[in-house]
Amino acid sequence: MALLGRSAGAQLALIAAYQLGVPGISAVVSYYGPVDLTDGYRDPPRPDPMDVRSIEVALLGGTPDQAPDRYREASPITYAARRAPPTLLIYGGRDHVVLPRFGELIDARLRAAGAISVFLEIPWAEHAFDAVPNGPSAQLALYYTERFLAWALTREKS
Repeated sequence: MALLGRSAGAQLALIAAYQLGVPGISAVVSYYGPVDLTDGYRDPPRPDPMDVRSIEVALLGGTPDQAPDRYREASPITYAARRAPPTLLIYGGRDHVVLPRFGELIDARLRAAGAISVFLEIPWAEHAFDAVPNGPSAQLALYYTERFLAWALTREKS
């Protein structure tokens, strides 16, 4: 089984895939998912069309200083470890909601831990680029997602 999510759904897919004791998850795919909510709060995108800070405060019941445990628990990067299933991270290079640096950040953390991670940045893409399924960004993401899942779901686990 593979988990795939977009934006906040990707955040949830990553957390679920990285938790200990979840059987049968062979891969996870994140389309522009937030991975470090504390960092996202402290350094929001500019411009910030969705007011990321207000969304996080409403979701987590306060700021990172008021609810540090909630921010840590809601951040997939907290759970990035060697045991993580193979991970595909796809981000838009012009995303003004979840910056591509977050994909790079968790990719580096997973690789440093010895997990398999692939990071793909689509240079001209904005957040929710795949809302236009026949657009070039969505087609690139689909191409790499299909290939990644074909490999991850049939590979021999060591």
